[in-house]
Amino acid sequence: MSIRNVEELQEMHLDVLKEIGNIGSGNAASALSTMLNCTTDISVPDVRLLNFSDAVNFLGGPENIAIGMLVNLTGDITGMMLYVLQHSCASKMTSAIFGSEIEDLVNMNEMEHSFIAEVGNVMTASYINAIASLAGLTIDISVPQMTVDMVGAILSVPAVQFAQVGDKVLFIDDNFVIGECEVQSNMILVPEMSSLELLFNKLGVNL
Repeated sequence: MSIRNVEELQEMHLDVLKEIGNIGSGNAASALSTMLNCTTDISVPDVRLLNFSDAVNFLGGPENIAIGMLVNLTGDITGMMLYVLQHSCASKMTSAIFGSEIEDLVNMNEMEHSFIAEVGNVMTASYINAIASLAGLTIDISVPQMTVDMVGAILSVPAVQFAQVGDKVLFIDDNFVIGECEVQSNMILVPEMSSLELLFNKLGVNL
């Protein structure tokens, strides 16, 4: 049996996706710790299926300004992953490393912009590499496209491009502790349905 959209997934499928999210978060925490050269701990991430409107509200509402980093997935798995970082969280990261917070996301200086872009690159690559390794798949990712915009505009890109998949996405809510700073970040995974079927088959999960 094939699945036409994410609304047809059963509880066991969601459990598998949640476990993938857990493994990806662990990999991301390790990579972030290495990048920042400091202790990075992570709590068990909250992984759930949300429709786009609920995801927008969870991220502070459609007019909330945030950082979005989008990567396209190709190879055995096609789709996209979106990394969203709030102003307060980005500021805590720069404060932990540089000793100063980001005053304005729209007008970040070159050092801040470069640092946050690299954080997004490390985080998205860690998640995708975890999925590829777990399922024995080859997944390539594009260079992250970083933008600072309203959350509604940031999420409109995957919402429009993957409307045929359904209106739900895999939403991963992470809480990291970097040094003494607690940082929340969010990953949104939107795979093509054929890719999702392949992933489940590789993991031995019946559809």
